[in-house]
This record gives sequence, C-alpha cells and structure tokens, in this order.
Amino acid sequence: MAETYTLPVGPLHVALEEPMYFDIKVEGETVRGLDLTAGHVHRGMEALAMHRNYFQNVTLTERVCSLCSNSHPATYCMAVETLAGITVPERGQYLRVIADEIKRVASHLFNVGIMAHLVGFDSLFMHAMEVRELMQDAKEGVYGNRMNLGQCTIGGTRTDIDKETARFLRGQIEALKPQLHELYGVFEKDPLIRTRTRGIGVLPEAEARRYAVVGPVARASGVAYDVRRKAPYATYEDLTFEVQSDTAGDVHSRAMLRLREAVESVSIIEQCLKQMPEGPVKIEGMAAVPAGESVARSEAPRGELVYFLRSDGSDTPQRVKWRVPTYMNWEALQVMMAGCQVADIPLIVNSIDPCISCTER
Repeated sequence: MAETYTLPVGPLHVALEEPMYFDIKVEGETVRGLDLTAGHVHRGMEALAMHRNYFQNVTLTERVCSLCSNSHPATYCMAVETLAGITVPERGQYLRVIADEIKRVASHLFNVGIMAHLVGFDSLFMHAMEVRELMQDAKEGVYGNRMNLGQCTIGGTRTDIDKETARFLRGQIEALKPQLHELYGVFEKDPLIRTRTRGIGVLPEAEARRYAVVGPVARASGVAYDVRRKAPYATYEDLTFEVQSDTAGDVHSRAMLRLREAVESVSIIEQCLKQMPEGPVKIEGMAAVPAGESVARSEAPRGELVYFLRSDGSDTPQRVKWRVPTYMNWEALQVMMAGCQVADIPLIVNSIDPCISCTER
C-alpha cells in the first residue's frame, strides 16, 4: 500500500494569492484529503464598523476587498436604505448597476488571466491582462480610480455620467467586445488550456447544492442561481440578460462561464446607458436610521453577498455583519480536490476565485 503523508501549503506560498493554510493528505502525487485553516488576514473590520457612523462605513466597506469593492458599499447602502425607508432615485440605481458590471468584467478577466498563468500559458495571461486594461481605463476615466470607485453613497451615487463620459464608456465597451470574443475562442479551443483544465476539480450539481456554493462556482455546476434574477435589486428587473450556467462543473467550465458573464455584463452596461432617465442621482440630506434590523443581498463577481444591519436608533450601527461568497465556496474544495494531482491544486483553488480578505475581514 502506498504511503500517505501530509503536504503543508501556505499560509504564504507562491501558489496562493492571499494567506491561507492547507494541510493536504497525499498518496504519491494524488490528493486524498484536505484541511483548511484561515484567519491569517483578519483585520477586525466588522468591529470597526460599530465605531463609525453610517456614512463613514460606506468608505470602510469599500475597503473590504479590491475586486468586489463596489459590491460591498452598494449592498451595505441597500441595507441602510431599507431600514431608513430611503428610495434611491432611478438614475442613481442605473448608475449603481453600471459600476457593478464594470467591476464584474474586470474581476472575471483577472481570474481567467491568472488561470492562463497557472496553466503555463503566460502570453495568454498577459493578453487577458491587456484586455482587462480597457475596463481599468474605463474605471479611471469615469470614476477617477482604477480599483475603489467611490461611487456609492447612502441614497444614491456620488457622481453622474454626462454625455461625454457616456461616449467614452461606450468607446471602451466597443473596443472590449471583439477582444472578449477572441479570448473566449482561445480558452474554448486551445489544446493546452483544455488538457489542463477539463475534468479537473469537478464539483457535481448534487455536491454544489449540498455545500450551498454560490456565484460562478454554483452556476458552472448546474445551479442557475443569480441574485440579480432571483431577487432583483436596483434596476436589474428592467434589464435583459441571461443567467449563464453549465453542467461540467470543472475548472474549464468555470472559466468559460466567467467569460460569458463578462459578455452579458457588457450588454447590461449598454442597456443602462441607453435606458437611464434624466434626474437626480441621490437624495438630498439623510433620513434618520430608526432602531431595527435589515438584510440586503447582491450578486458580487464571486457570488451572493449578504449584509445584515442592526440599529439602535443612533448614528452608529449596533451591528454590521456580512457573508461573502468565498465563505460558502471554499469548503467545497474538499470535493473538487479529492483524487486530483498535486500539480492541479493551484488551478482548482483559483477556479473558485477565492478572496481571503473578503472572508476574514
């Protein structure tokens, strides 16, 4: 019988983007078991939120995670607005959707680019990063920042998109479309990509449901759950888009699904620019937040993001708690990695697009 031994990976390792510790039981080059240990980047952000007023927490929650940095303040603002009975102007709702979808495209392109790097296809990695720059430039041109947009505020958005800015954004999108189409073709047909990612890290639909995974991880396993469609918020109910899903549930299907979702996001941005009515982008002043509780959720690039808020009627939240997609997805790595080869571990971990900063905050 082959000997089984433990392979420690992390918390700081070249295969990991953020600190995390894996105890991997291996038999030769085959993975037989997995234990995850987190907690290396805990920053006490939920405790900080209870010592800042409602407006200061918009800035704080934007710094939970860089890739989801619009989803966090947007969902936090939705929880505050629900409790305070605030109605965001329609134009402000459209502007929030535009910011969310720009971030989704950039996040998905980053993930598939990293996958190309892990496969050893570095020219494709650099090309994916170059294509992503179109969205990074769009963020800088529209919002003045390449990562944290500073767009959301309680009751609406901080900035509007005028005609000249809208023309610039449309230009970036038109430049992006053929590049996305080309990338999709390479990821779909390239023999190296297909050989290294198809049939690797499989998560069957039954296991996806048992672990309650969310986002692209769930949808690539046949669970077509998307908060934008299941519980529409902002203006998603008035927008046409298709929830992407697959049944293969492997590393390749998760990457292809993210590229298809990027195409859908481009369509959503175009619809918003076309349909967005004139009018204010935020409310005037700020309504008092009464004592009580509220919950808000949104579809972040990695999946369902949930915010819980409790108020005692003061200008500071009594409790703010959030549940992020990675928390739901990383336990399913035990299924995805069972029986895989050691060399496949970085690819499988990257395929769930984990964000340790989001999860440990």
